[in-house]
Amino acid sequence: MTEKQISKPDKYDDMKDSKKKIILRTYEILFKKYGPQGWWPLTPKGSTESKHHQGRPKTERDRFEVMIGAILTQNTAWKNVEKALSELNKEKLIDPKRMARTDKDVLAELIRSAGYYNQKAERLIMLAQRFKDILRMGREELLSLKGIGPETADSILLYALEKPSFVVDAYTKRIFSRIGLFPKDSSYEEVKTLFENALSEKNHKTELFKEYHALIVEHAKRSCKTRPECENCVLRSICLKEI
Repeated sequence: MTEKQISKPDKYDDMKDSKKKIILRTYEILFKKYGPQGWWPLTPKGSTESKHHQGRPKTERDRFEVMIGAILTQNTAWKNVEKALSELNKEKLIDPKRMARTDKDVLAELIRSAGYYNQKAERLIMLAQRFKDILRMGREELLSLKGIGPETADSILLYALEKPSFVVDAYTKRIFSRIGLFPKDSSYEEVKTLFENALSEKNHKTELFKEYHALIVEHAKRSCKTRPECENCVLRSICLKEI
């Protein structure tokens, strides 16, 4: 979709027809509406429930838990991941050394709620075995690992390793294709590049990328659902769906 196509509707006139400004304005609107999200969800000390949003990972255990969550959330909802993480916590397996020694069938049973549990168990064991290496990996190295696609790699980089790599998920494509920023069949890399370029001049990009992705998820869950609830949507003024 070209800049000219995006600027055609009147609703974009006040935004000077800029994709960059649409991306920046959307962040401002969502942050004002929902406030800081504090992602990634981590398990509080002494608990087995991974529902606490406490911001940046503080320990290697936190980083490992983020990586596990990034694998488990593939093709499933986070509520299913929470159940799996709870089971892993009960068995004290949020520990790369312990997980690396765990039988794959035993691990698969513990994470059954997350779906594709045999595949994911295999990937988690690989993750545990290579944990120290992964802490030093860049994006291309992560993508070379079996079972690590772009969204998983970027989630690990951003939330576990705290490197500025924007995460694109189905919610990102849903919301911004409806707004009219790009066609819904745009590739992952096209969307990622668009956002990273638009936010390139901002300071503290890692924290900004974290917050933006979390806000996108929150808005998709509340308003921009598979069947959108547009009546009270805070993005109505800039959304092509409403035109």
